[in-house]
Amino acid sequence: MIVVNTETIPGHTITMVKGMVQGNTVRAKHAGRDIAAGFKNLVGGELKGYTELLTDSRREALERMLAQAEQLGADAVVNVRFSTSAVTAGAAELYAYGTAVNVQADVAPPEIPTT
Repeated sequence: MIVVNTETIPGHTITMVKGMVQGNTVRAKHAGRDIAAGFKNLVGGELKGYTELLTDSRREALERMLAQAEQLGADAVVNVRFSTSAVTAGAAELYAYGTAVNVQADVAPPEIPTT
C-alpha cells in the first residue's frame, strides 16, 4: 500500500477514487507519566513518555485507516493528514485520514539511443 501526504504519486496515475478513509484512537495519560512530565517541566527536555504515547497513537490510527482502505480494495492512500483533539481532561484523540485510490504505474517512455 502506497501512503503519501500529497495529492498525487509521482510515476503513477490515479485510476479510481474509492473514497475517504480514516482511523482514530483515543488515549489517556498515565499518572506516572504526568508526574515525570511535571518534573521535566522544571528542568526542560523531551517528555519521552508522551513522545512514545503519541508515536503509538499515530501508528494505531494509521493502521486502522489502511485497514479501511484495504477493505475498499484500494492500493494507495493519498493526501494523508493527522489531527488531534482533546476528548476529556487527560485524554486526546489522534485521527488519521486520507483518500483511498487505485493507482497504475506510468509506463516509462523508451530511451532514445544517442550516437
